[in-house]
Amino acid sequence: MARGDRRVQGLARVAVVVRAGAAPMWWFGVLAAGVGVLLPGITGRRIGVMAGAALFIVAAAVVSYTRRRRYTALARGAARAGKHDVLQDRAVTTRNWRRAHRWWLVLALALALASSFALPAAGGMLLAGAGTGLRLKAAWLGRRERADDVLLWIRVDWLDKRHGAPAGKPVKGYRSTGIAAGDATPGGARRRSDVFA
Repeated sequence: MARGDRRVQGLARVAVVVRAGAAPMWWFGVLAAGVGVLLPGITGRRIGVMAGAALFIVAAAVVSYTRRRRYTALARGAARAGKHDVLQDRAVTTRNWRRAHRWWLVLALALALASSFALPAAGGMLLAGAGTGLRLKAAWLGRRERADDVLLWIRVDWLDKRHGAPAGKPVKGYRSTGIAAGDATPGGARRRSDVFA
């Protein structure tokens, strides 16, 4: 368990890893839906957009709620980070995830665009819904962090080869720090410095 493992480790914010894919999925989805709605498709625009709206809602809900029990269990057993543990910057965590997933994102965009020939805009709205679900999950993690007055971190070597899956099988536990640690707020958003300081 992480509680007994006190070796120095690089740590990435859990919420930042979750949130890393939200923006590209959202914008690629919006782009694909915008292009797709220009096509008549096999079913017609109205049916395509209605189907896309349903897919958006389903995708957002499924992505947002998937594995919440696992996150909760890992958060409950979080060990305090050691003073020598290295906290990874938000930008580094986000960049690592996006670089490792760039071809998957391009493929998802291509599939969303291609699906518009059958159901206009539906594929793009599905992709945007998945991005929204990731943002909602990160916000949920942020509420947990605020309630417990901690930030949750994961050892970077426990992430998968694409720098994702912060609740995957290799993850044995999280580390925690005070709420002011690192450069990201609860939920993984960029921490804004006080301009009057």
